[in-house]
Amino acid sequence: MKKTLCGWLLAACCAVPAAHAGNGVDVLAQPAVHGPQALHAVLQDVARAGERLVAVGERGVVLLSDDSGMTWRQATAVPVSVGLTAVQFIDARTGWAVGHAGVVLRSDDGGEHWTLQLDGKRAAALEQRAAEASDDAARVASAQRLVADGADKPLLALSFADARHGLVVGAYGLALSTADGGRSWQSAMERLPNRRGLHLYALARRGSDLYVAGEQGLLLRSRDDGAHFDALQGPYDGSYFAAAVLPGGRLLVGGLRGTLFASDDAGESFQPLANPIPASINGIRVADGQLLLASQAGMLLRSGLDHFAVQALPVSDGLPLTAAITAADGATVAVGMAGARRLTPSSQPSRAD
Repeated sequence: MKKTLCGWLLAACCAVPAAHAGNGVDVLAQPAVHGPQALHAVLQDVARAGERLVAVGERGVVLLSDDSGMTWRQATAVPVSVGLTAVQFIDARTGWAVGHAGVVLRSDDGGEHWTLQLDGKRAAALEQRAAEASDDAARVASAQRLVADGADKPLLALSFADARHGLVVGAYGLALSTADGGRSWQSAMERLPNRRGLHLYALARRGSDLYVAGEQGLLLRSRDDGAHFDALQGPYDGSYFAAAVLPGGRLLVGGLRGTLFASDDAGESFQPLANPIPASINGIRVADGQLLLASQAGMLLRSGLDHFAVQALPVSDGLPLTAAITAADGATVAVGMAGARRLTPSSQPSRAD
């Protein structure tokens, strides 16, 4: 069940097959390799764990910064060497990361050490069990294909409401939820109206409202914290790679060719927003009173929250950016194909090794 994965957001982690590296090593059992090269790794996401920054990327690399992105070091223990695609911390110590091969990792010490909670084989088995209980022949057949594919199932986004309740989604429509902090997982695919198994690229949450954005214009909404989802009539048939909900409730979705839309009525209608950079939007983050958009063109787009008017800042010499965040000292830190870049007060990017 191989499908074309849209966008560099996935392609950057696909140089090594999800379950086995070129030398036949099982990367689900191979810890991330430590070395100075990790400081130059392709990074896919960055999050705040208290005042610490935690960035994740290719081959299981997790980088930590305790000085707002000026210097970085590698996490002590990561049990896998698959590409990691997204990370979230709910406080200074507790966080999760997801990645290729259906990996879900948890840390309870601010990203220093990680444990494996889920992989693609177990995720497929969970969906097969749920499908067989549903007595839906088409779903059973799809689940059997997931099992036959092995561990090769990228997870691409996660959203935890608190220390116990979370949802992870990814390629082929894969979706799983937990109500106990990841100690156990359940398939959530039956809750999402996505019969074609389109890739799910982004999650956005505000209170009990939860949004999913994905391939071919797919937009889904839950008003009950993920218990049920409905399909939204979106404004665009291309793929969305990013989504965010502003403090006032405005929903933003962005994707291919710099398309960006806003909804002020929980996804019932959308309006286009002007974006001067016609390059895919890989990440949207609301951070400390500003909006940060990471662009495929290596540009960081910044805007206020009350009035959308972007300032485009070149960050990585044209190399794609995947995410950005505001550090504890107020500096902006962006990550992507060029690693981590900190924007100094003069808005000139610098790389910390």
